Amino acid sequence: MTLRIAAVTAVLAVSAVALAACGKPTLEAPLDTGVCYHVGTKTDGTHQFNVVARNMPNIENCAAQLEGMRLRFLRMGGQTREMAGAYQGSFIMLRRDGIYRAQKWGGTEYLMLVRSGDGRLIMPGAVQ
Repeated sequence: MTLRIAAVTAVLAVSAVALAACGKPTLEAPLDTGVCYHVGTKTDGTHQFNVVARNMPNIENCAAQLEGMRLRFLRMGGQTREMAGAYQGSFIMLRRDGIYRAQKWGGTEYLMLVRSGDGRLIMPGAVQ
């Protein structure tokens, strides 16, 4: 009986490793200190990290740089209302209702900044 349990456990372990190996590779955010990136999507579906700013003290400043870039593109006639960026291993998602942070690409997003009625970005709960 113990031999049978050991055999089943071994088969399950090998299956789990095989499934993990054939999974889709995930996108990893660069870990460079103080560097703010825009995440661009190429025509073949892969992603490219473009440096937006260096020497950023924190993720909020990086988010502000990305928001400025988004607004400049819109003023030039661009149609992209949402975009993504990266800062020190985290992803930044610029959405219609605010700016979110995620540790993994496609993972759970946490609200960082919300848009006020006049379009400014403020901390959640700053205005009651």
